[in-house]
Amino acid sequence: MIILTYDVGTTGVKTCLFSLGDEGSREGASIRMFDSCFADYSLRILPNGGAEQDPEEWWDALCQTTKRLVERRPEECSRIAGISFCAQAQSLVLLDESARPVRPSMSYMDQRSGAVRKAHSGRGPKIAGAGIPFLLQSLYHTGVVAGSDKDPVWKYIWVKENEPEVYAGVHKWLDVKDALVAKMTGRFTMSRDSAFATMIMDKNQEPPEFSSFLMKKLGIPAHHMPEIVDSTDEVGTLLPEPAKELGLRSGIPVFSGGSDAALIGVGAGCVRPGMTHVYMGTSGWVSTVTEKNTVDTSAMIASVVGVQPGLYNYFAELETAGKCLEWVRDHLALDEINIYLEKMDVSEDPRSEYKSLYDYLSKVISETAAGSGGVIFTPWLHGNRCPFEDANARGIFFNISLETGKTELIRSVVEGTCYHMRWFLETIRKKIKTEYTVRFVGGGALSSVTAGILADVLQLPVETVPEPQNVGAVGAAMVVAAGLGRIGDLAAAEELIRPDAVYQPNPSSRAVHDRNYDTFIQLYAANKHLFRHLNQDI
Repeated sequence: MIILTYDVGTTGVKTCLFSLGDEGSREGASIRMFDSCFADYSLRILPNGGAEQDPEEWWDALCQTTKRLVERRPEECSRIAGISFCAQAQSLVLLDESARPVRPSMSYMDQRSGAVRKAHSGRGPKIAGAGIPFLLQSLYHTGVVAGSDKDPVWKYIWVKENEPEVYAGVHKWLDVKDALVAKMTGRFTMSRDSAFATMIMDKNQEPPEFSSFLMKKLGIPAHHMPEIVDSTDEVGTLLPEPAKELGLRSGIPVFSGGSDAALIGVGAGCVRPGMTHVYMGTSGWVSTVTEKNTVDTSAMIASVVGVQPGLYNYFAELETAGKCLEWVRDHLALDEINIYLEKMDVSEDPRSEYKSLYDYLSKVISETAAGSGGVIFTPWLHGNRCPFEDANARGIFFNISLETGKTELIRSVVEGTCYHMRWFLETIRKKIKTEYTVRFVGGGALSSVTAGILADVLQLPVETVPEPQNVGAVGAAMVVAAGLGRIGDLAAAEELIRPDAVYQPNPSSRAVHDRNYDTFIQLYAANKHLFRHLNQDI
């Protein structure tokens, strides 16, 4: 069976073709990506804290990549059995009745709605950024609280209050992949995980509905909200016009799919309670599968609805993980490594020995001692969300000396990102049980050096899987397989996706990492007033 998936990220889309074999086939039960194509698009950062993307650029990227695959694989593309998505989450996409965007999408990174949140989340004493009455009401109805400026509900209200002419043209409020599904099928839906991420889905209703109480309280008309479906549901079939634009036949089943936060865990094979994965892509997180709806308001960590019925992902997010590594590549590593002086993807140059950004940096940092000579980097280049919420937080290189060189600075960025993941994991373990071994996925897991540093920092065994940068697309393919009944359910991912390497922690590095980590977790508290002084009016 051939499956087409779209992994719609922050900076581009990766369009993938998968082959699914079953127990009766020659290859046995297996899932294999046999071709893919990538196209990028822009992310616009605004002076007022906004972060926007043009949904038409997403669609153009889908069309470009799909047509290339059709040219390369015409026979396989003629046999596509289903289409699904894995996509960035918690964006605000507002569509008209024809499924056209009425304004640019407000990205999950958008933080301009701080004043709106403060005005609508209640006065008086606050916990996790919300007034106590609003917090209690939200927890009762949804199991979470919209305590961050970046939560979609505040973006929606920001548009309502600041762009009334735009708001007048709104038919539905959707997220990224749901908008693309609507474009393909003409049907306006949200998967459960996307609906949960709005922060207004009623946890007490089954089948799920948006909370009438919160919608009334916040002034959100019910007709703006779409139908809620399961990730494995067939939403519709590919309509003739979008099929023509994509270069595909019409009538292919289109499945709802899920967010990256929900499907990357499935693609990593983490589908049982206690299984934990660390993701390091553009953003980063630590996520543990749990049966509990758990909230840690003090650390801004909560259980988010997953794609498996009855299971949650206890989820802590860092918005700039791989972005920090891109930053260090562009501003430090290029000159230090002395390969190219212009910004380019070195993996695309035939002269390059590097297959990824992480390989590009690994050669430098592998020869630098653990602990980076005492230099510590904080990966908060666009504010921070967990375990503290502060849009004003920024990156720091701390403890630089005359002996510090670029190699130490570069390694400290990788270590600093790993220290933040350790902070997540330790905070998560205060609330729920996690398995001893951690699975590592995303582009960061392409590098054995980065995987080894993560194991050393966590002082835990770290597993990787084949093609870790594609696990979101793998999860989306599993959705189609489950939706068409080719696998029993998404729990089958544990057997289909097995680790290919295990990195054991080096005991000799424990002392230096424990020392640096202890300093790392104190840097925000020591500097938060300075962040506010420098950045609150920017």
